Amino acid sequence: MEILPSSGDIQLQTETLASQLKQDSVVEDISAGRGVINFKVNRRLLAEKLLEPFGKGGGDTFGLDSELFNSLKRGTTLVEYSSPNIAKKFHAGHLRSTIIGNFIANLKQSLGNDVIRMNYLGDWGMQFGLLGAGFGQFGCVEKLKENPLQHLFEVYVRVNKEAEHNEDTKQAARDFFRQLEQHESQAVSLWQQFREITVKEYRHIYERLGVHFDVYSGESFHQDQAQEVVRQLQSRGLLKTSEKGTGVVDLSPDGDMSSVCTLLRSDGTTLYITRDIAAAIDRKEKYCFDEMIYVTDKSQEHHFSQLFQILLSMGHSWSDGCRHVSFGLVQGMKTRIGEVVFLEDVLDEARARMLHNMSQSNTTKKLENPEDTAEKVGVSALIVQDFKGPLQSDYKFDWDRILQAQGDTGVFLQYTHARLCSLMQRNEGMEAATFHPSLLLEQTSIIILQHLLRYDEVLYQSAQDLQPKHLVNFLLKLCHLIASAHRELPVKGSPQDVAQARLRLFSGACSVLANGMRILGIIPVNKM
Repeated sequence: MEILPSSGDIQLQTETLASQLKQDSVVEDISAGRGVINFKVNRRLLAEKLLEPFGKGGGDTFGLDSELFNSLKRGTTLVEYSSPNIAKKFHAGHLRSTIIGNFIANLKQSLGNDVIRMNYLGDWGMQFGLLGAGFGQFGCVEKLKENPLQHLFEVYVRVNKEAEHNEDTKQAARDFFRQLEQHESQAVSLWQQFREITVKEYRHIYERLGVHFDVYSGESFHQDQAQEVVRQLQSRGLLKTSEKGTGVVDLSPDGDMSSVCTLLRSDGTTLYITRDIAAAIDRKEKYCFDEMIYVTDKSQEHHFSQLFQILLSMGHSWSDGCRHVSFGLVQGMKTRIGEVVFLEDVLDEARARMLHNMSQSNTTKKLENPEDTAEKVGVSALIVQDFKGPLQSDYKFDWDRILQAQGDTGVFLQYTHARLCSLMQRNEGMEAATFHPSLLLEQTSIIILQHLLRYDEVLYQSAQDLQPKHLVNFLLKLCHLIASAHRELPVKGSPQDVAQARLRLFSGACSVLANGMRILGIIPVNKM
C-alpha cells in the first residue's frame, strides 16, 4: 500500500511495481506485461535443486520433507476398511472400501503418521444363526475344504430361501444364534471354524491386491462390551425405553424424541451400532489413536453421524477425531460367469483379460512371469478407474475401457513406468557421471520439472480431503509429459553430457511416478 497509489492507471502501477522488484538467484528476470508482472525463474537452478536428490539415492523421500506438511497433525491413525461379512457376498462395495482404505493408510504413513490398518469383519448377528442351522442341513465338510467361501455362500443362499417359507428353519436359526450368544461350545466351535477359514481365504485375496491388515477384528469381539455400553448409557440417563419396548437414545436437538437411535431390541439383544460404540471405545483404550477413519459406502453416513453423536454425549470428546470417508456405488461389475460374488472373481477376470491384451500386443516384452505382471497391471487398472473422480460419485464399470493402454488408465501408468525402467536399464552406469543442469533448459524439460515441483502440493491436498483423484490426475499428467519427452528429448544418439542430463530427468520422473503409484496401492512393474 505504501509503494502504490490506491487508484490510477493500472499499467502505470504495474510498471512502477516491476521496476522496484529486485532479481535474485532464483528469479533472474522481472518484466511488466499488460496489467501483469512476469517472473522468470532461473531454469538451471530449478533443474539442479529439483533433480539433486535423485543422484544421491534420495528419490524415495522426494517431496515428503516439504514445509507444507508442518501444519498437518501427526500421530496415530486407525483406518477401518474392507470389512466384508463372513459367508456373504463380497460385492463391489467391499472392493471400493478395500482400495480406498488402503490408499488412505498409505498416504497417512508416507506423511509420517503411525498407521493401524484394521479389517472389522461382519462376523456376528442373526446371519450366523442362519448359517449354523443351514450348515447342519446343507453343509459338506469336503466342499468346505475345497472352496470355503463358495461353499459357505451356497449354504447361506439355500438356508435363506428355506427360511422364507419354513418356520422350523427360522426357529433353528434363532436357537443357534442364542447358543452362540450364550457361548455354548459346539455352536462357538463351528462359528470359529467358519471365521478362521474365511479370514485365511481373504488374506490370500488381499495379498493379490497388495493389501495387508495389522488387525483382523470383528463385531463378535465386542458383544460383551456392548452390554457395558448399555449400562453406561443407562447410568447417564441417556437410554430411554420406546413404546415398542426398545432401548433408544434421543438425538433430537430439542430433546423431544423426534430423532432417536435404537440400541437395544425389545428382547434385550444389542444391534450393530451398539457394538460399533463398544468397538470405538475399546480401540481408543487399546491404541490411543489421534484419529480414526471409517471407510464405507455413502448409505452408512447416517449411521456414523449417530455413532459420533452418541460417543460425544457419553463424554468421549476424542470422537471429534473420528471421520467417515464415504463413497458411491459401482454399477455393472460383472465377470464372464455373471454377477460378481467374490473379489477373487474380479481379480481373476482382470488378470485373464490383461493377459489376453498383452498376448495381442507387438510391444509386449518376454516376461518371466506374465501372469504376475498381468495381475499387477489388472489391479492398477481397477484402482485408477475407481480413483479418477470424486469418491462420492457412483460410476459404471467397463472392462474394455479400464484395460486400454492408451488414455487415462492404470495400464498407461504401468506402461510409462516400465518404459522408463527399460530406458534406465539400457543406459546403466551412464547417469552416475557428472550432472550438468544447464543442459535441461528446453521447454519440455522445464514443464516436467515444474510438474514434479507440485508433488508435495498434491499430497497435501490429498491429506486434506482424503481424495485420491488429485494424485491420480497428477500421475496421469506426468505420464503424458513423459510421452512427449521421449519424442523430444532422445537419450540415444545425443552427446554424452546431454544424454546424462536427460537420464537424470527421466530417472526423477520415474521415481516420483513409482512413489505416487505405491501410495495409491499400485505395485509398479518394471517390464510389460
